[in-house]
Amino acid sequence: MKTVILSSDAGFEHRLPPPHPEHPARLRAVMDAFADTPALASIERVEARRASREEIARVHAPEHIDLVFEGEPADHEAFNGFDFDTFMSRGSLEAALRGAGAAVQAVDLVMAGDAEAAFCATRPPGHHAERHRPMGFCLFNNIAIAALHVLDAHGLSRVAIIDIDVHHGNGSQDVAEHEPRLVFGSLHESPLYPGSGHENETGLNGNVINVTLPAGTGGPVWRDRLAHDIIAPIDALQPEFILVSAGFDGHRADPLANVQLDEGDFAYAAALLADFSRRSASSRLVCCLEGGYELGALGRSAAAFVETLAAR
Repeated sequence: MKTVILSSDAGFEHRLPPPHPEHPARLRAVMDAFADTPALASIERVEARRASREEIARVHAPEHIDLVFEGEPADHEAFNGFDFDTFMSRGSLEAALRGAGAAVQAVDLVMAGDAEAAFCATRPPGHHAERHRPMGFCLFNNIAIAALHVLDAHGLSRVAIIDIDVHHGNGSQDVAEHEPRLVFGSLHESPLYPGSGHENETGLNGNVINVTLPAGTGGPVWRDRLAHDIIAPIDALQPEFILVSAGFDGHRADPLANVQLDEGDFAYAAALLADFSRRSASSRLVCCLEGGYELGALGRSAAAFVETLAAR
């Protein structure tokens, strides 16, 4: 697939109180791994633009947007916390705007035919941010903002969000439950933060699929459930655009979860998603970086994922 990578150095300016696991070195690990992967040398890099307030407002309530726009502390050394693990520093707003903007920009590039697949290497992550509140390291829900942009700006009628992060994408589910043109599927460890995503949660419009995995689940089971319990039922709904919350914290080395995956499993997921998007969605695929907190595993997994997309 013709693939582009969108990123911004603004992602390095978003800081959280140490020893917080969501730190700027995560983005550096991903970008360094891309640079060290020969097959990715020719992939186009695109500077992420800022999202507009209007684009963000398709998903988030005005009070949520105000909270983030006004949330940066005046002191460069200070932090402003929204809950026990979600903070802003000087530079956080720009990073959040570029993260959401990258997702919207990636949609536009794919819809224009300039790419078939895009990977947004940005931070902070987004899939825990609900319509009315930041949470779980996330300020704005990048993948949901992209999804509503596909629907409203490009006029498509059915969009799928597939979440392979090891933590349930509660924020994306919150959006999908109120938007019948979306279908949301999440494959995640349970029990685990944020405590949502039980398999009986199917959404107000029956458009939510949650697949839960116990601690210790290995690659073969994860692959099988992704193919048969997430992609197959979403395929039957014939989405016109595929969006992926690409979290790599299911890696066996990750300190925040207990699923036993490796780089090969994420490469398999990329191949499956690329083939699905070609078959169902006219090769329209946008992926946004979510979790992954062991730096080496994160970089290797993200590089394997993007390398596989580009090779399909």
